[in-house]
Amino acid sequence: MSDPAIHGPIDVLVLEFPPGTGGAATCQAILDLIDRGTIRLYDLLVVRKDADGTAAVIDLAAAEGSLAELAALAGAQSGLLGAEDVDDAANVLDPGTVGVVLVYENTWAIPFATAALGEGGQVVATSRLTVQEIMDALDAAESAD
Repeated sequence: MSDPAIHGPIDVLVLEFPPGTGGAATCQAILDLIDRGTIRLYDLLVVRKDADGTAAVIDLAAAEGSLAELAALAGAQSGLLGAEDVDDAANVLDPGTVGVVLVYENTWAIPFATAALGEGGQVVATSRLTVQEIMDALDAAESAD
């Protein structure tokens, strides 16, 4: 049994979508991960970055078009994300795009973390590769063959 005080790693992820995309399939994938107990969603917010660089948070309850599909996740607001996080997200988004910022816990890792901590283990380093980095590396390795 896992100790309820132990958490899995928590990630902050910013997804960038071109206008008119980023709704139904993304929402369903997130809901599936939650339903399977793979992640616990703490926060989700949507940021629109206009062509002039101005950024604004989109109220999911009033979202239109494909973003309206994300309304099922509108209640994910733990308070971990603030105005600075909106600014940080806007800084990495291209003008004219929409970003979805997620804060989620990797609950699949809780039994692993519990076992490691129980044996005196501790995390001394961590890193993460993006999907694009992995695809690029695999493509490069395949090309080298």
